[in-house]
Amino acid sequence: MKGFLDYLPGKSVLHKMHPLVKIFVSILICAASFCSSNYFFLLGIILINILLGAIGNGKEHNGLLSRTFGILKGLVKMSIFLFILQLIVIRKGEPLLTFGSFSITDIAVQKALLLVLRLIGATLPLSILISVTNLSDLSNTMVKYLHIPYKYAFTFTSAIRFIPVFSTEMSGIIESQQARGVDFEVKNPFKKFGMILPLCFPLLISSVRKIESTATAAELRGFYLRTRACCTQSYKIYFRDIVFLLIGGAILAGGILI
Repeated sequence: MKGFLDYLPGKSVLHKMHPLVKIFVSILICAASFCSSNYFFLLGIILINILLGAIGNGKEHNGLLSRTFGILKGLVKMSIFLFILQLIVIRKGEPLLTFGSFSITDIAVQKALLLVLRLIGATLPLSILISVTNLSDLSNTMVKYLHIPYKYAFTFTSAIRFIPVFSTEMSGIIESQQARGVDFEVKNPFKKFGMILPLCFPLLISSVRKIESTATAAELRGFYLRTRACCTQSYKIYFRDIVFLLIGGAILAGGILI
């Protein structure tokens, strides 16, 4: 999922929507994932997220659909671990499979499947819609229309902006270690985790340096002088934004009712 939050420029319908509308609708879809306990409804939310990736991909084929499937693949890998963990931890219910003194219950399977579907359904929309949202536009709209102080909006967007940067830095560190003969392609996940853990220290050092340089650059550009009046660009609500909001509201209402 390398660079999974990098901005993908384009001219699709999702790109042209109001930044706050995209964030608000993603929150509605996330809430619908947690409100519903229906497996088919949660599968429908996952399919809707894939459809959003296809719509945002546009005629230019900016890579949003392939990124959507990449994020989905990473979430499925994480979900397998969580699914197995739930089967081990939850002991209530009627046994379905028994291995000596250990048994897998029906409630454990239900809870594990529900957790996995909710995780995927709630994570995908924000990742997809952030990918088609310019973070500068997002911070401007948060300051101008939500009256959030600029330093808080800047902190929020900077945290999102630094995630792909850190991911790229980590990939560079791993590649440099591989060039020195270190083999990270091991099947044992615990051994692989033990090999990657020491690499977090150089990542931490480089991250501190980047944060310090970013803070210095922000101060030189008048960070503490920014107010609502500094945002001169206008962001209007169009019919497509209202339709998108109604769809998000309908998904949330469906999750509550079903």
